[in-house]
Amino acid sequence: MYYVYLLESVGNRGARYTGFTTDLKARLASHNAGQTRSTKQARPWRIVSYFAFADESVARAFEKYLKTGSGKTFAQRHFVSPQPPVTTAACP
Repeated sequence: MYYVYLLESVGNRGARYTGFTTDLKARLASHNAGQTRSTKQARPWRIVSYFAFADESVARAFEKYLKTGSGKTFAQRHFVSPQPPVTTAACP
């Protein structure tokens, strides 16, 4: 199987990453171990969503789409849980 996955940084809720792999558990461990240059600074990561494909070319095309502007919007709208609104406490 081929997987396309969406990660979200645990420490930096605004940081997200989209990737492709054949071994989801090992790839997440690699991200969290700091072995991936583009995700090293925002560790640790958690999986938000993942999608399994039997065909590698379809999986790679979906990953490529999710990295476009419209793909990011689509993923945000359908697969990423909304962030809670920032509230401020009223001064007495």
